[in-house]
Amino acid sequence: MIARRDLLLGALCVGGAVAGTALKPRREVRLLTRGKLADVVPRAFGDWKSEDVGDPYAVNGEGTLSAKLYNELLTRQYVNIKTGAGVILLMAYGGRQSDELQLHRPEVCYPAFGFNVTRNEPLDLSIRKPVSVPARRLAAEAEGRTESIIYWSRMGELLPQDGGQQRSARLKIAMQGIIPDGLLSRFSMTGTDPRQQWLEITDFVGQLIEAVAPTRRNVLIGSERANALMRLEHAAKG
Repeated sequence: MIARRDLLLGALCVGGAVAGTALKPRREVRLLTRGKLADVVPRAFGDWKSEDVGDPYAVNGEGTLSAKLYNELLTRQYVNIKTGAGVILLMAYGGRQSDELQLHRPEVCYPAFGFNVTRNEPLDLSIRKPVSVPARRLAAEAEGRTESIIYWSRMGELLPQDGGQQRSARLKIAMQGIIPDGLLSRFSMTGTDPRQQWLEITDFVGQLIEAVAPTRRNVLIGSERANALMRLEHAAKG
């Protein structure tokens, strides 16, 4: 005779299997629908000029996990021709964000390369008031080198601000049956004054986003914020 407890356990297992099947994503949705990320991000704008630079820590070589995670890794050094300030841009794009393949967050990656993360804070990164991006700002040190970092991540249309939000976003998207694309956008400067450099990076990012073609900003910041910027620009034109 089958015990009542065993029946309940069996029912729970079957229910779990059905729920797992129901939650398994089936439809791919990408905001980068044509071309490459390098075509979306302007090489020059305002007083900023850029050059492509190598993969900073050789993390995207053939056969590496990063190569599996990201379809495209864009690394550029932007220099302000008036002030001489320099910003390193790294954008890592993955066409499929699933349980197996997910964006790596810098507060996890930097320690793996020998950095000590001394500051790690949430930030509402202003693009143009009232439009902002939920981001994080970090300060990291290694062998006398200090980096000031601002970054955000996009999973489909969601912009999770920390690891917990990223896990929640993944579950929410999976329940919709979607496999989204994803983008990590990271900006860094070297120096000894993180607060000043965070301000400089914020100004740089605002100019960069506004220099992107309005119909393609969603690749970087999602459709909601891209559309809000477009409405502000239309209103400013009268």
